Amino acid sequence: MSEPTAVEKAPAVKTATPAARRIIGSVVGGLLPPLVAVIGAMAVTSLVIVISGGSAADFLSTIFSMPNERVQLTIINQSAMLSISAIAAAICFRMNIFNIGVEGQYIVGSCAGAFFAGSGLVPGPLNILATLVVAAAAGAAYASIAGLLKVFRGVSEVISAIMLNYIALTMAGYLVTKYGQESGYTFTTERLPLDAQPLGFKIFPDAPGDVWALSSLAIILGIGYWFLISRTRFGFELRVTGESETAARASGVNVNKMRLIVMALSGAVAGLVWMPAYFGSVHTFGPPENFQAGLGFLGLAVALLGRNRTLGIFFGALLFAFLSGQSNALQSAGIAKDVIDITQGITVLAVVVAYEVVGRRRARAEAERVSRQLEAERQGATA
Repeated sequence: MSEPTAVEKAPAVKTATPAARRIIGSVVGGLLPPLVAVIGAMAVTSLVIVISGGSAADFLSTIFSMPNERVQLTIINQSAMLSISAIAAAICFRMNIFNIGVEGQYIVGSCAGAFFAGSGLVPGPLNILATLVVAAAAGAAYASIAGLLKVFRGVSEVISAIMLNYIALTMAGYLVTKYGQESGYTFTTERLPLDAQPLGFKIFPDAPGDVWALSSLAIILGIGYWFLISRTRFGFELRVTGESETAARASGVNVNKMRLIVMALSGAVAGLVWMPAYFGSVHTFGPPENFQAGLGFLGLAVALLGRNRTLGIFFGALLFAFLSGQSNALQSAGIAKDVIDITQGITVLAVVVAYEVVGRRRARAEAERVSRQLEAERQGATA
């Protein structure tokens, strides 16, 4: 018997299975567009700074510098609230509904929750759980207004939600002024009782504060959102309806009922956005210095940045919180704080464009693959 050749002795090279290649392609396709978008956003922002007479080198060195512990603490807390806001928006986005009313639902939920918690109707730690239920219920009820107008009157949820945002802001201000307590030159809700103030996590010893205990809500809601969308029949029907209402109706899905449920669910999550801050350090609802407006609108951008996926949302929230946290350092370097808004806007725009390009390339590659396979089968049949 002849000796095996060198080629025969060489170990067989294991090639990736089709499933593994699909997973690798999905990961690369998911991570590469936002990475390219962030780099592109930094480049465009640097160009804007140079044109306006600033220093791009100072901007980049400041942005990518390590923030101190106080800023790191702020980044973690802010990213938690942004994640909750983005999840609220993503629930509707997956059904092709643009819930621009997250801001109003978040204001209504915060106001209702603060009034309830401050009243002390439920003693001790149970007050926290009860307040979360009240805030979620208030947000769901307010979001349902836009859903009902869409289903029964055909009113665009975008138009109704925009108007409801301003109504929520005005209504909350009126209720706090009418039924709140006077605090200096303004009014706030009753202060949260001491026995309902949860402990924080002392991660940074030199930072003036703790990581809010209810920041964990972002993780809980993120896991729940992933499970609901990916592992339940309701999530499947939601995604099918978002892809094609005609196909959903043909499959027996009640689209109007689904729209109402999704709007209410999105509003319930939106009502919880400010709860980590309320129970963590603020303890009252009132003037702008105690309440952070705009988180609902930022959540829309974060959801787009994260492609409505849980991990993408967490990444986008952390990025936006990091950029906002570095704004004070930019001002110290002589760069306007508005540069952060420019960077965030360009990042979202670049991500949308990048994913559109990737999606089209994937569709073209899939069409070519199917065409080759059909041609091979045709040639095999005629051989």
